[in-house]
Amino acid sequence: MDLENMRSRSDDETPSLEGHFLIAMPGMEDERFARSVVYVCAHSANGAMGFIINKAQPLSFASLLKQLDIVTDADEIRLPEKGREVSVCAGGPVEQGRGFILHSDDYDSESTVEVDDGISLTPTLDILKALSRGDGPSSAIMVLGYSGWGAGQLESEIAANGWLTCLADLDIVFGNELDTKYGRALAILGIDPVFLTSEAGHA
Repeated sequence: MDLENMRSRSDDETPSLEGHFLIAMPGMEDERFARSVVYVCAHSANGAMGFIINKAQPLSFASLLKQLDIVTDADEIRLPEKGREVSVCAGGPVEQGRGFILHSDDYDSESTVEVDDGISLTPTLDILKALSRGDGPSSAIMVLGYSGWGAGQLESEIAANGWLTCLADLDIVFGNELDTKYGRALAILGIDPVFLTSEAGHA
């Protein structure tokens, strides 16, 4: 994942969707993204990448810490409440064995990348250890894998009514009730999912 190569620059002609949500339309052809809400971390003429934030992985954050030998069974009992509240999501179909932490900007390390106002990305084990000790960021979500698009691919999908877009809400990004995120993201646009169809018109 070449995050920096996909980040927008001041001389980009294409408006960047960094810090936005992609909300899957009912007509989304790729079933892997059905009813998905994607937080876009990078978007430029070179492509885009982001993370699905509303599809759960079948394991808890505490279980993941045990698998990585960051905590033992005994340690898990004393895991800080902050650590217990971290959702583990399926971030996308690319590099599904690779983990990333999207988190509030009150944590920083050598590998931390600022994504947008109030939100950063850290892909290393250090932040997992910090969360397990209770001195990590105040808000975080873990994602396994990511979603990526080549140059012009995302723009084509949006033009084909595959996605709706809106500015991201960090309360939705970091929220633990994953099943409500799709409806809450649509509500930003004033849309009730009950009335959403795949036959969206173009302005």
